[in-house]
Amino acid sequence: MRQGFISAIVVGIAVGTIASMAAQDKPQVTAKPTAPLATPTEAKLIADFEARVQAYSDLRDKVDGGAAHQTQTKHPEKLTAQREALLANVQKARAGAKPGDIFTPEIQPFFKKLLKPALAKPGPMDEKANKNAIKEEDAVIWLKVNAEYPENQPLLTAPPDVLTQLPKLPKGLEYRFSQKHLILYDSRPSMIVDFIYNAIP
Repeated sequence: MRQGFISAIVVGIAVGTIASMAAQDKPQVTAKPTAPLATPTEAKLIADFEARVQAYSDLRDKVDGGAAHQTQTKHPEKLTAQREALLANVQKARAGAKPGDIFTPEIQPFFKKLLKPALAKPGPMDEKANKNAIKEEDAVIWLKVNAEYPENQPLLTAPPDVLTQLPKLPKGLEYRFSQKHLILYDSRPSMIVDFIYNAIP
């Protein structure tokens, strides 16, 4: 009886050792932190923002025809002509556009709320690194809805840590920065769609 009990202990230790060795062979998987869920009010703001962005994207696609239709070509002058034609078409189609049509006054505080922890949280990009990444190519431009983005100014990309906090955009639309200001930029006509003054804390 005693011998059987000891055998059971030995077997148990062996099984435990094998399981432990197997666990060491497997890489540890750490769950990625997730952004805080939006409140019902914020969820409505996001839905409204996404609808406004999609409406603009649909409008841009609607007027993307004729000379403005962008096709693949190896000739830079043709690409420039297509882009300029599309820019003119979009500007005409939304001639009455004004600041706040997409970045509405109601959602601007929410964007600032999203940007603040993104620029301050520790991780691959901390607050100083994120702000320096935006500042490195600091551009000074005159912000105007429907205006072409100045060719002589760099396009300032948002750091990855910042982009992951912001609502996703349709193809061709991007978040850009000019100093502390957030820009909704359309890369196809190279145009400023909307902006938020002093979005970065």
